[in-house]
Amino acid sequence: MREVAVLGVGQTKFGELWDRSFREIGIEAGLQALVDAKLSSADLGGLFLGNMASGSLLDQEHIAPLILDYAGLAGRHLPAVRVEGGGASGALALHAGYLAVASGQYDFVVVGGAEKMTDVPDETANRITSSTADHEWEVVFGATLPALWGLVAKRHMHDFGTTREQLARVAVHDHAMAGKNPLAHYRNALTLEQVMGAGEVAEPLGMLDCAPLSDGAAAVVLGPLDMARGHTDIPIRIAASEVACDTMALQHRASVTTIESTVVAARHAFARARRAPADVRVAEINDAYTISALVALEDLGFVEKGEAGPEFATGRFGLTGALTLNPSGGMKAQGRPFGAVGVAQVVEIVKQLRGEAKDRQVNGATLGLTHDVGGTGATSVVHLLERPN
Repeated sequence: MREVAVLGVGQTKFGELWDRSFREIGIEAGLQALVDAKLSSADLGGLFLGNMASGSLLDQEHIAPLILDYAGLAGRHLPAVRVEGGGASGALALHAGYLAVASGQYDFVVVGGAEKMTDVPDETANRITSSTADHEWEVVFGATLPALWGLVAKRHMHDFGTTREQLARVAVHDHAMAGKNPLAHYRNALTLEQVMGAGEVAEPLGMLDCAPLSDGAAAVVLGPLDMARGHTDIPIRIAASEVACDTMALQHRASVTTIESTVVAARHAFARARRAPADVRVAEINDAYTISALVALEDLGFVEKGEAGPEFATGRFGLTGALTLNPSGGMKAQGRPFGAVGVAQVVEIVKQLRGEAKDRQVNGATLGLTHDVGGTGATSVVHLLERPN
Protein backbone atom coordinates (compact mmCIF):
# COMPACT_ATOMS: atom_id res chain seq x y z
CA MET A 1 0.00 0.00 0.00
CA ARG A 2 1.30 3.43 -0.95
CA GLU A 3 1.19 6.40 1.37
CA VAL A 4 -1.41 8.95 0.27
CA ALA A 5 -1.37 12.73 0.51
CA VAL A 6 -3.82 15.56 0.00
CA LEU A 7 -2.41 17.78 -2.74
CA GLY A 8 -5.17 20.33 -3.16
CA VAL A 9 -8.43 21.49 -1.59
CA GLY A 10 -11.47 23.51 -2.62
CA GLN A 11 -14.80 24.53 -1.12
CA THR A 12 -17.78 26.69 -1.96
CA LYS A 13 -19.62 28.83 0.52
CA PHE A 14 -22.16 26.86 2.56
CA GLY A 15 -25.66 28.25 2.94
CA GLU A 16 -28.90 28.77 1.04
CA LEU A 17 -27.50 28.84 -2.49
CA TRP A 18 -30.80 29.16 -4.34
CA ASP A 19 -29.20 30.88 -7.32
CA ARG A 20 -26.69 28.08 -7.95
CA SER A 21 -27.20 24.55 -9.22
CA PHE A 22 -25.80 21.30 -7.89
CA ARG A 23 -23.63 21.04 -10.99
CA GLU A 24 -22.22 24.53 -10.54
CA ILE A 25 -21.16 24.11 -6.93
CA GLY A 26 -19.70 20.65 -7.51
CA ILE A 27 -17.61 21.83 -10.44
CA GLU A 28 -16.47 24.97 -8.59
CA ALA A 29 -15.10 23.00 -5.63
CA GLY A 30 -13.38 20.47 -7.91
CA LEU A 31 -11.71 23.14 -10.03
CA GLN A 32 -10.46 24.94 -6.92
CA ALA A 33 -8.90 21.71 -5.69
CA LEU A 34 -7.22 21.02 -9.05
CA VAL A 35 -5.76 24.52 -9.22
CA ASP A 36 -4.56 24.24 -5.63
CA ALA A 37 -2.88 20.91 -6.48
CA LYS A 38 -1.26 22.35 -9.62
CA LEU A 39 -2.82 19.60 -11.69
CA SER A 40 -4.87 19.58 -14.86
CA SER A 41 -7.81 17.37 -15.64
CA ALA A 42 -5.51 15.35 -17.90
CA ASP A 43 -3.68 14.11 -14.80
CA LEU A 44 -6.77 12.62 -13.17
CA GLY A 45 -7.51 8.92 -12.87
CA GLY A 46 -11.01 9.14 -11.45
CA LEU A 47 -13.68 10.88 -9.38
CA PHE A 48 -15.31 9.79 -6.12
CA LEU A 49 -18.37 11.83 -5.16
CA GLY A 50 -20.10 11.80 -1.78
CA ASN A 51 -23.82 12.52 -1.97
CA MET A 52 -26.71 11.41 0.20
CA ALA A 53 -29.96 12.09 -1.63
CA SER A 54 -29.77 13.65 -5.07
CA GLY A 55 -32.62 11.46 -6.29
CA SER A 56 -34.99 12.69 -3.59
CA LEU A 57 -33.75 16.27 -3.45
CA LEU A 58 -33.09 16.92 -7.14
CA ASP A 59 -34.92 14.14 -9.02
CA GLN A 60 -31.51 13.25 -10.44
CA GLU A 61 -29.64 10.02 -9.88
CA HIS A 62 -26.41 8.94 -11.62
CA ILE A 63 -24.76 12.16 -10.57
CA ALA A 64 -21.05 11.26 -10.57
CA PRO A 65 -20.84 11.04 -14.39
CA LEU A 66 -23.12 14.08 -14.54
CA ILE A 67 -20.48 16.14 -12.75
CA LEU A 68 -17.78 14.81 -15.10
CA ASP A 69 -19.95 15.65 -18.09
CA TYR A 70 -20.59 19.24 -17.05
CA ALA A 71 -16.92 19.68 -16.15
CA GLY A 72 -16.11 18.91 -19.80
CA LEU A 73 -14.51 15.54 -19.01
CA ALA A 74 -17.01 13.11 -20.49
CA GLY A 75 -14.74 12.56 -23.49
CA ARG A 76 -11.98 11.20 -21.25
CA HIS A 77 -14.23 8.34 -20.09
CA LEU A 78 -12.90 8.49 -16.52
CA PRO A 79 -14.42 6.27 -13.84
CA ALA A 80 -16.81 8.28 -11.67
CA VAL A 81 -18.32 6.74 -8.55
CA ARG A 82 -21.01 8.07 -6.24
CA VAL A 83 -20.67 7.04 -2.57
CA GLU A 84 -23.62 7.17 -0.13
CA GLY A 85 -23.56 6.79 3.63
CA GLY A 86 -26.09 9.24 5.02
CA GLY A 87 -24.39 12.18 6.68
CA ALA A 88 -21.04 10.40 6.31
CA SER A 89 -21.26 10.21 2.50
CA GLY A 90 -18.40 12.65 1.88
CA ALA A 91 -16.16 10.98 4.44
CA LEU A 92 -16.87 7.57 2.88
CA ALA A 93 -16.04 8.96 -0.58
CA LEU A 94 -12.71 10.13 0.81
CA HIS A 95 -12.07 6.66 2.21
CA ALA A 96 -12.80 5.15 -1.22
CA GLY A 97 -10.48 7.62 -2.95
CA TYR A 98 -7.77 6.96 -0.39
CA LEU A 99 -7.95 3.21 -1.02
CA ALA A 100 -7.87 3.72 -4.80
CA VAL A 101 -4.63 5.71 -4.61
CA ALA A 102 -3.06 3.60 -1.85
CA SER A 103 -3.66 0.43 -3.88
CA GLY A 104 -1.94 1.87 -6.94
CA GLN A 105 -5.07 1.68 -9.09
CA TYR A 106 -4.85 5.42 -9.78
CA ASP A 107 -2.23 8.08 -9.14
CA PHE A 108 -4.42 11.17 -8.83
CA VAL A 109 -8.13 11.34 -8.03
CA VAL A 110 -10.61 14.04 -7.09
CA VAL A 111 -12.83 13.34 -4.10
CA GLY A 112 -15.84 15.61 -3.91
CA GLY A 113 -18.90 15.99 -1.75
CA ALA A 114 -21.97 18.02 -2.63
CA GLU A 115 -25.59 18.47 -1.61
CA LYS A 116 -28.40 20.89 -2.41
CA MET A 117 -30.79 20.72 0.53
CA THR A 118 -32.65 24.04 0.55
CA ASP A 119 -34.45 23.72 -2.78
CA VAL A 120 -37.21 21.67 -1.15
CA PRO A 121 -39.44 22.58 1.84
CA ASP A 122 -37.94 21.96 5.28
CA GLU A 123 -40.52 19.26 5.99
CA THR A 124 -39.44 17.36 2.86
CA ALA A 125 -35.73 17.77 3.63
CA ASN A 126 -36.21 16.56 7.20
CA ARG A 127 -38.13 13.53 5.99
CA ILE A 128 -35.31 12.71 3.56
CA THR A 129 -32.57 13.13 6.14
CA SER A 130 -34.46 11.00 8.66
CA SER A 131 -34.37 8.14 6.15
CA THR A 132 -30.76 7.64 7.26
CA ALA A 133 -32.16 6.15 10.49
CA ASP A 134 -33.87 2.71 10.62
CA HIS A 135 -37.17 3.11 8.78
CA GLU A 136 -38.82 -0.09 10.01
CA TRP A 137 -37.90 0.29 13.69
CA GLU A 138 -37.73 4.09 14.09
CA VAL A 139 -38.88 6.36 11.28
CA VAL A 140 -42.18 4.61 10.59
CA PHE A 141 -43.21 5.40 14.19
CA GLY A 142 -42.50 9.11 13.76
CA ALA A 143 -38.88 9.28 14.93
CA THR A 144 -36.74 11.92 13.22
CA LEU A 145 -32.99 12.42 13.50
CA PRO A 146 -33.44 15.27 16.02
CA ALA A 147 -35.82 13.09 18.04
CA LEU A 148 -33.34 10.20 18.13
CA TRP A 149 -30.46 12.45 19.16
CA GLY A 150 -32.78 13.98 21.73
CA LEU A 151 -33.17 10.51 23.25
CA VAL A 152 -29.38 10.21 23.36
CA ALA A 153 -29.18 13.57 25.12
CA LYS A 154 -31.81 12.63 27.72
CA ARG A 155 -30.02 9.40 28.54
CA HIS A 156 -26.64 11.17 28.71
CA MET A 157 -28.14 13.65 31.18
CA HIS A 158 -29.60 10.81 33.23
CA ASP A 159 -26.41 8.72 33.32
CA PHE A 160 -23.76 11.41 33.65
CA GLY A 161 -25.43 14.55 34.93
CA THR A 162 -24.92 16.46 31.68
CA THR A 163 -26.78 19.77 31.83
CA ARG A 164 -28.75 21.83 29.36
CA GLU A 165 -26.17 24.59 29.68
CA GLN A 166 -23.33 22.24 28.80
CA LEU A 167 -25.13 21.27 25.60
CA ALA A 168 -25.70 24.93 24.76
CA ARG A 169 -22.01 25.72 25.13
CA VAL A 170 -21.28 23.57 22.06
CA ALA A 171 -23.45 25.84 19.89
CA VAL A 172 -21.92 28.99 21.39
CA HIS A 173 -18.42 27.66 20.69
CA ASP A 174 -19.20 26.71 17.09
CA HIS A 175 -20.73 30.08 16.23
CA ALA A 176 -17.74 31.88 17.75
CA MET A 177 -15.48 29.84 15.47
CA ALA A 178 -17.65 30.36 12.37
CA GLY A 179 -17.39 34.12 12.81
CA LYS A 180 -13.85 33.75 11.49
CA ASN A 181 -14.86 31.59 8.51
CA PRO A 182 -16.04 33.48 5.41
CA LEU A 183 -17.51 30.29 3.91
CA ALA A 184 -19.77 29.53 6.88
CA HIS A 185 -23.56 29.41 6.62
CA TYR A 186 -23.98 31.26 9.93
CA ARG A 187 -21.31 33.66 11.20
CA ASN A 188 -23.36 35.27 13.96
CA ALA A 189 -22.40 34.90 17.62
CA LEU A 190 -24.77 33.15 20.02
CA THR A 191 -25.19 33.48 23.76
CA LEU A 192 -26.07 30.72 26.19
CA GLU A 193 -29.37 32.45 26.83
CA GLN A 194 -30.25 32.44 23.13
CA VAL A 195 -29.47 28.75 22.71
CA MET A 196 -31.29 27.68 25.86
CA GLY A 197 -34.27 29.90 25.10
CA ALA A 198 -34.76 28.82 21.50
CA GLY A 199 -37.85 26.94 20.43
CA GLU A 200 -37.92 23.26 21.31
CA VAL A 201 -37.29 20.70 18.56
CA ALA A 202 -36.93 17.41 20.46
CA GLU A 203 -36.47 17.66 24.21
CA PRO A 204 -33.92 18.66 25.40
CA LEU A 205 -32.70 19.90 22.01
CA GLY A 206 -33.86 23.29 20.78
CA MET A 207 -33.62 24.90 17.38
CA LEU A 208 -30.13 26.27 18.08
CA ASP A 209 -28.86 22.85 19.19
CA CYS A 210 -29.34 21.52 15.66
CA ALA A 211 -27.21 22.11 12.57
CA PRO A 212 -28.96 23.76 9.63
CA LEU A 213 -29.77 22.14 6.32
CA SER A 214 -27.38 23.73 3.83
CA ASP A 215 -26.24 23.73 0.23
CA GLY A 216 -22.55 23.43 -0.57
CA ALA A 217 -19.67 21.45 -2.05
CA ALA A 218 -16.08 20.60 -1.14
CA ALA A 219 -13.32 18.71 -2.91
CA VAL A 220 -9.80 17.43 -2.43
CA VAL A 221 -7.19 15.99 -4.77
CA LEU A 222 -5.39 12.88 -3.55
CA GLY A 223 -2.14 11.42 -4.84
CA PRO A 224 0.83 9.28 -3.77
CA LEU A 225 2.93 10.94 -1.08
CA ASP A 226 6.15 10.20 -2.95
CA MET A 227 4.86 12.22 -5.94
CA ALA A 228 3.31 15.03 -3.94
CA ARG A 229 6.32 17.33 -3.70
CA GLY A 230 6.07 17.97 -7.42
CA HIS A 231 2.68 19.59 -6.87
CA THR A 232 2.67 21.20 -3.44
CA ASP A 233 5.22 22.55 -0.99
CA ILE A 234 3.27 21.13 1.96
CA PRO A 235 1.73 17.74 1.16
CA ILE A 236 -0.57 16.57 3.95
CA ARG A 237 -0.28 12.84 4.56
CA ILE A 238 -3.36 10.78 5.33
CA ALA A 239 -1.98 8.87 8.28
CA ALA A 240 -5.16 6.80 8.69
CA SER A 241 -8.58 6.37 7.08
CA GLU A 242 -10.94 4.08 8.97
CA VAL A 243 -14.63 3.14 8.72
CA ALA A 244 -16.75 1.16 11.17
CA CYS A 245 -20.47 0.35 11.28
CA ASP A 246 -23.09 -0.58 13.86
CA THR A 247 -26.83 -1.29 14.10
CA MET A 248 -29.13 1.16 12.38
CA ALA A 249 -31.59 1.44 15.28
CA LEU A 250 -30.64 2.91 18.64
CA GLN A 251 -32.74 0.33 20.49
CA HIS A 252 -30.59 -2.52 19.23
CA ARG A 253 -27.40 -1.15 20.83
CA ALA A 254 -25.96 -2.01 24.22
CA SER A 255 -25.81 1.72 25.05
CA VAL A 256 -27.31 4.75 23.36
CA THR A 257 -24.71 7.08 24.88
CA THR A 258 -21.75 5.33 23.24
CA ILE A 259 -21.43 5.22 19.45
CA GLU A 260 -19.47 1.99 19.12
CA SER A 261 -18.74 2.56 15.44
CA THR A 262 -16.89 5.76 16.41
CA VAL A 263 -15.01 3.99 19.21
CA VAL A 264 -13.83 1.25 16.84
CA ALA A 265 -12.98 3.55 13.91
CA ALA A 266 -10.97 5.84 16.21
CA ARG A 267 -9.15 2.95 17.86
CA HIS A 268 -8.16 1.54 14.47
CA ALA A 269 -7.12 4.95 13.16
CA PHE A 270 -4.85 5.74 16.10
CA ALA A 271 -3.33 2.26 15.95
CA ARG A 272 -2.64 2.51 12.22
CA ALA A 273 -1.07 5.96 12.60
CA ARG A 274 0.80 4.91 15.76
CA ARG A 275 -0.51 7.98 17.50
CA ALA A 276 -2.83 8.74 20.43
CA PRO A 277 -5.69 11.18 21.04
CA ALA A 278 -3.35 13.40 23.05
CA ASP A 279 -1.25 13.94 19.90
CA VAL A 280 -4.13 15.63 18.04
CA ARG A 281 -4.02 19.42 18.12
CA VAL A 282 -7.04 20.22 15.94
CA ALA A 283 -10.19 18.22 15.16
CA GLU A 284 -13.37 18.56 13.10
CA ILE A 285 -15.99 16.27 14.67
CA ASN A 286 -19.65 15.50 14.16
CA ASP A 287 -21.69 18.22 15.86
CA ALA A 288 -24.89 17.91 13.88
CA TYR A 289 -26.55 18.17 17.30
CA THR A 290 -24.92 19.57 20.41
CA ILE A 291 -25.17 16.17 22.10
CA SER A 292 -23.45 14.44 19.17
CA ALA A 293 -20.38 16.64 19.74
CA LEU A 294 -20.18 15.66 23.42
CA VAL A 295 -20.60 11.97 22.65
CA ALA A 296 -17.99 12.19 19.88
CA LEU A 297 -15.42 13.77 22.18
CA GLU A 298 -15.86 10.84 24.56
CA ASP A 299 -15.94 8.09 21.95
CA LEU A 300 -12.89 9.42 20.10
CA GLY A 301 -10.93 9.20 23.33
CA PHE A 302 -10.38 12.90 23.97
CA VAL A 303 -12.19 12.80 27.33
CA GLU A 304 -13.56 10.07 29.57
CA LYS A 305 -17.16 8.93 29.15
CA GLY A 306 -19.51 11.37 30.82
CA GLU A 307 -16.93 14.16 31.14
CA ALA A 308 -17.42 15.97 27.83
CA GLY A 309 -20.04 18.36 29.24
CA PRO A 310 -17.95 19.59 32.18
CA GLU A 311 -14.80 19.75 30.03
CA PHE A 312 -16.57 21.81 27.38
CA ALA A 313 -17.69 24.25 30.05
CA THR A 314 -14.03 24.99 30.90
CA GLY A 315 -13.38 26.45 27.45
CA ARG A 316 -10.50 24.06 26.76
CA PHE A 317 -11.51 23.49 23.11
CA GLY A 318 -10.90 27.03 21.84
CA LEU A 319 -8.08 28.27 19.60
CA THR A 320 -5.61 28.43 22.48
CA GLY A 321 -6.57 25.11 24.10
CA ALA A 322 -4.68 21.84 23.98
CA LEU A 323 -7.28 20.61 21.46
CA THR A 324 -9.05 23.05 19.17
CA LEU A 325 -12.45 21.76 18.15
CA ASN A 326 -14.27 22.61 14.91
CA PRO A 327 -12.35 25.76 13.94
CA SER A 328 -14.49 25.93 10.78
CA GLY A 329 -17.60 26.38 12.92
CA GLY A 330 -18.54 22.72 12.50
CA MET A 331 -21.80 21.54 11.04
CA LYS A 332 -23.67 23.66 13.56
CA ALA A 333 -22.46 26.96 12.11
CA GLN A 334 -20.41 26.31 8.95
CA GLY A 335 -23.40 24.32 7.70
CA ARG A 336 -24.56 20.82 6.93
CA PRO A 337 -24.86 19.90 3.25
CA PHE A 338 -24.88 16.18 4.09
CA GLY A 339 -22.75 14.86 1.23
CA ALA A 340 -20.17 17.63 1.47
CA VAL A 341 -19.51 17.69 5.21
CA GLY A 342 -16.95 14.87 5.43
CA VAL A 343 -14.85 16.38 2.64
CA ALA A 344 -15.17 19.93 4.03
CA GLN A 345 -13.83 18.70 7.37
CA VAL A 346 -10.68 17.52 5.58
CA VAL A 347 -10.43 20.83 3.69
CA GLU A 348 -10.37 22.66 7.04
CA ILE A 349 -7.77 20.36 8.61
CA VAL A 350 -5.52 20.61 5.56
CA LYS A 351 -5.67 24.41 5.74
CA GLN A 352 -4.83 24.24 9.44
CA LEU A 353 -1.86 21.92 8.93
CA ARG A 354 -0.55 24.09 6.10
CA GLY A 355 -0.89 27.21 8.26
CA GLU A 356 -3.40 28.78 5.86
CA ALA A 357 -6.43 29.20 8.14
CA LYS A 358 -5.85 32.92 8.80
CA ASP A 359 -7.88 34.30 11.72
CA ARG A 360 -8.85 30.83 12.91
CA GLN A 361 -5.34 29.34 12.63
CA VAL A 362 -4.36 26.83 15.32
CA ASN A 363 -0.70 27.43 16.10
CA GLY A 364 1.64 24.48 16.03
CA ALA A 365 -0.83 21.97 14.60
CA THR A 366 0.89 19.00 12.92
CA LEU A 367 -1.75 16.27 13.42
CA GLY A 368 -5.47 16.72 12.80
CA LEU A 369 -8.54 14.49 12.98
CA THR A 370 -11.87 14.40 11.18
CA HIS A 371 -14.91 12.45 12.31
CA ASP A 372 -18.33 12.06 10.76
CA VAL A 373 -21.29 9.73 11.24
CA GLY A 374 -24.24 8.55 9.20
CA GLY A 375 -27.64 8.51 10.89
CA THR A 376 -27.18 8.04 14.63
CA GLY A 377 -23.86 6.26 14.18
CA ALA A 378 -24.64 3.26 12.01
CA THR A 379 -21.56 4.45 10.09
CA SER A 380 -18.57 6.33 11.48
CA VAL A 381 -15.53 7.53 9.56
CA VAL A 382 -12.30 8.80 11.14
CA HIS A 383 -9.35 10.32 9.30
CA LEU A 384 -6.00 11.35 10.75
CA LEU A 385 -4.00 13.86 8.70
CA GLU A 386 -0.40 14.79 9.35
CA ARG A 387 2.00 17.45 8.20
CA PRO A 388 5.32 15.69 7.49
CA ASN A 389 8.43 17.04 9.21
